[in-house]
Amino acid sequence: MQPACLDLPVTKGATLRKPLLLMQPTYTYRPITAILPTAPLQLTVPAHGLPGEWPTWIEGVSQWSALNRDKAREPFRIAKPVDADTLEYNDINGLGQRANGGTLVYQLPVDLASCGAELVISPEQGAELVFSTDNGGLAITGPGRLLLEMTAEQTATIDWSEARYSLDISFSDGSVQRWLQGKVTLSGGCCHG
Repeated sequence: MQPACLDLPVTKGATLRKPLLLMQPTYTYRPITAILPTAPLQLTVPAHGLPGEWPTWIEGVSQWSALNRDKAREPFRIAKPVDADTLEYNDINGLGQRANGGTLVYQLPVDLASCGAELVISPEQGAELVFSTDNGGLAITGPGRLLLEMTAEQTATIDWSEARYSLDISFSDGSVQRWLQGKVTLSGGCCHG
């Protein structure tokens, strides 16, 4: 499996609480049976199976093309389950729309039960920073959900401007997979007004 690439911005001297969502590589498709003209927008998707607020794409909707997103080229939208058959998109106003049809598309979360995770930040010069579910700084918070936490004291002591990181997941069968990697960029936290 090829690891996903995701950059990680860090503000020097500020606490970082970064949720990381780990998704299966294959897609799940569920038919949309109703698009309600509500604000925020609600969709009826029987037995949608989302594990909580989760990234989704919508494809094939008629009479409201702006609702459709190409999963290969466009960013996801976060859906919030209202119940087992209803989803809400807080960032979309559906009032006055007459859309219908379509498909909800998403990737199931990775099962992290009995797993461990380690995130290593490697600057070009200086010591590596290691966060893990065993030693702290990284916590499993639900299916497919990790939370990376760096204290303000930890970010204040960083003396580099850019580094690379990798996130490895250790499974109960002893296998280890690199799931994420990318650049870590450091900003000074100043504002311009």
